Parts: sequence; C-alpha cells; structure tokens
Amino acid sequence: MPLMTRLLSPQDYHLLLPLLATYGAEMAPHLAGAAPATPEAVLELIANDPRAEILAAFRDGEALGFALFFDLPEIVFARRCGALDDLFVGPAARRQGVARLLIEALAALGTARGWSHLRWIVPETDQAAIALYERIAARAPWRSYVLRLDPKTSL
Repeated sequence: MPLMTRLLSPQDYHLLLPLLATYGAEMAPHLAGAAPATPEAVLELIANDPRAEILAAFRDGEALGFALFFDLPEIVFARRCGALDDLFVGPAARRQGVARLLIEALAALGTARGWSHLRWIVPETDQAAIALYERIAARAPWRSYVLRLDPKTSL
C-alpha cells in the first residue's frame, strides 16, 4: 500500500506513542543529561495547545513519521507562515521518502492556507536531515530552512 499523510485530531494522537518513544530515546543523548518527556506527556502538551498541529505519514494504518507544526503570523508580509517544529521518521521507515512526503504535504497544506513560506530549524549534528533539506529548501542565514510557497514573497 502506498504512503499517505493526514492531519491528526487529538483522538488520533495515540497512534504516535511508539514513534514518540523512539524519538525520545534518540534525542536523549543530545539533552545534556536531562530525560526526555514521556510520550504521554508530549501528547498531553500538544493536545492542550490549540496552535499545535500534527501531520502524520502512514502505510497500512501504521504511523511511520510525523511533523509537528504551527500556523503563525508573519508580520513582514502581513500573512501566515508555517513553522515546522519537529519532524521524525521511525528507523524502519527511513530512506523511503517519508520525510520528503511529510514536507511536501505540509507545503501543499501551507499553499492552501496562503502561507508565505514554511520554515524550520535542524540541529547541526543531524547530517541526514541536513542532506535532505539542502536538496529541497534554501538555506537561510540563521541556519534554518525556508521553503517558498508563494513566489511573490521573499525575505
């Protein structure tokens, strides 16, 4: 079955519990000794923030990856923009186009919402993510990434 993406409602967030556990385990070495939040605490935080949205990628009903994002005001253009906060793909689904699919779906959503652009940041140590982002987005001078969704807007 092909990959598909969809926005999750809070009632669907439980589908991300295994991915969030893996994400926390992978991030733990980068947290300077602090323990990552439990998957349940993460979902509670997101569910209680009406600004947070989650786009997830699925195959055969199994969540393979997710993108946590925000629809924000962009005062330079008096428009909206997208801010991708977290993008994660489970280890078994990596190198299968899941991250690219999530970004493309988020870009399509942003275009439909009239966003001027989509932006995100990435840790300097995440070379696999940087390699993908360098192929699909323009590098911004503050080491975040911008995917132009409207050619009439530029920074």
